[in-house]
This record gives sequence, C-alpha cells and structure tokens, in this order.
Amino acid sequence: MKTRTLGRTGLEVSELSLGGLFVSKVGGEFEQGRQAIRKAVALGVNYIDTAPGYADSEEVIGRVLPEIEQPLVLSTKLGGRPKPFEPQNRDCLMASIEESLRLLGRDQIDILMIHEPDRPGQYDWWPDLTTYDAPVVALMEDLKRQGVIRFMGLGGTTAYEIVPIILTGKFDVLLTAFNYSLLWREAAVAALPAAKRMGMGVIIGSPLQQGALARRHDEVYTGARWLSSPRQRQLQALYSFADELSMSLPELALRFVISNPDVSCTLMGARSEQEVEQNVAAVARGPLPEDVLARLEEIAAMVPFRPFEEPFGLPFGRAYRGPGTA
Repeated sequence: MKTRTLGRTGLEVSELSLGGLFVSKVGGEFEQGRQAIRKAVALGVNYIDTAPGYADSEEVIGRVLPEIEQPLVLSTKLGGRPKPFEPQNRDCLMASIEESLRLLGRDQIDILMIHEPDRPGQYDWWPDLTTYDAPVVALMEDLKRQGVIRFMGLGGTTAYEIVPIILTGKFDVLLTAFNYSLLWREAAVAALPAAKRMGMGVIIGSPLQQGALARRHDEVYTGARWLSSPRQRQLQALYSFADELSMSLPELALRFVISNPDVSCTLMGARSEQEVEQNVAAVARGPLPEDVLARLEEIAAMVPFRPFEEPFGLPFGRAYRGPGTA
C-alpha cells in the first residue's frame, strides 16, 4: 500500500484508509467488523477514521486495537455526544473527548475533527461566523498544546459553506464527504483549492457515495421520482464507459479519487474482509490513465451540479418519502 503525506501534519497515511462507520453495528456484528479492521491493517492500511456519531464504531475499534502491532493513525470527532449535546459548552466537549479516549483505549488522539462544522442547523458550533472563534477551537488548541491531540481537523459535507472555516488557517486536516467522486465534484470548485492553499491534508470520504456508485441501479429508475432525466442519462453513460473498460464501478470510483495528487487519502466504507480486499486490490492498480480521466470529466460535465430535488444521500433501493418542509 502506498502512502501520502497528510498535508502540513507530516503524517504518512495509506492512500486508501478505513472509514469507521460500517465496522460498527451499522455494518454488522462485532466479529465481522473486527475481521474487516484486521484485514485492512494486514493489507497496509494505517489510518482509521471514526466518530461518536458512528454508532459503536469507537468501541469496536478500541476492542480491536490491542490485537494490532502496527502503529496506526486514528481520527475521531466532536459532535452529538453527550446528550443533550451543547456545542458551545467546553465541559460538554471535554466529556466527549474523554469518552473517545476511553473507548479507543488511547491517551492521545492523532487527529480530532469538528464534525459537520459547516451545518449550523445540525451543530451550532460558531457564536461568530466571521472569525470562527468558538469554545471548540479554544479547547482543541489547548489540548494540542498539552499533547492530548496532535492535529485539528474539519469533518464536513458541504462544498462551499466550509470554505471560510478552512481559510481561518486554524485547522490541519480537511475530511470532506459526498462531494468529490466520479459524478459529484462540487468540492473541487472551492473546498479542495482552499485546503491546498492552507497546506491542509485532504481526506475524501464516501467515494462510492454510500452505495450509489457501488453497483448499477437501472432497476430503480421508474420508482425514483427524484432522479432527474439528466442524471439518468449521466449514469447510463458512466455504466457504458465502465463496461467499455471492463472495470467495476467501485474500482473506477476509487482510482478516480487517488488520481488527484492533492488528495492525501480516501476512506473506504468497507464492512467485511471481502470488501476490504476488493478495495485494496482496486487501488493497487494505481491512478487512472489520462484518457480515462478525460472521458470521466466529460461524463461528469453532463450534470455539473446537483439537481435541486436530488436528495443529499441518494436513496437508491431505500424508502424515500420525498422532500421535507420548504
């Protein structure tokens, strides 16, 4: 497994790393998650990302870590714990950090991220939206000086709202999810360039759009009212191109992300040994050739931005009751 430097942190991380959501009970029983973690590390993965919001992911990882001899880089997040969660209460935030340390069985967190710093409707982190000074930043800076955390990060899901936070220069790492993949590339407009300008390490989450790019979805076209005709045509073009290449969608998606030299690593949401092996094998084939990237650029340009009614998490194969309140 090749490694890349995680921006100004200087950490060397595997270019394919492990996202912790699906090694939790969200993905299956403990033993299944344990085997996925162990297989990933055996195949060269040295970085695992988790969060309090990922069910029992921190606990699962903490139970498995004593079985692993190789040094690992771990990141976790602030957000959603304890209940009620008070994002501007220093004591509340410290309680979450202490619980993360306990569950992970560590006395230091390599990267602590603010979860969804760009969605005030989810977590109201910022009393001042011009300076982005806040209790969470002051606490993280104190803990960094004390050595409880090594680096500070942002774990977000917007492509533009997050940019002013990046440009404060206060954070070492950007994890951005759902907005940099084969067909969804909004992060490339502003978020990724801003992170590069600030010397941040860049981590891409959900390169398969939580399953939307894991396989073909022809069978849902008639029932997915939210699926616009331009997106349907774009998906068909992508499927045809993958067939032409004799390449699976997951391989194409993962190799697309690692083809960007400004990306430090991408997270796989693998939930089993088999999925880990498949993803590692795909990335081992390296970045995509320039002619393939050029064709993918043409396909992406068919729908350069999300259609208005397209749900944020594409509910292929899942129940969806339509848009919420206006």
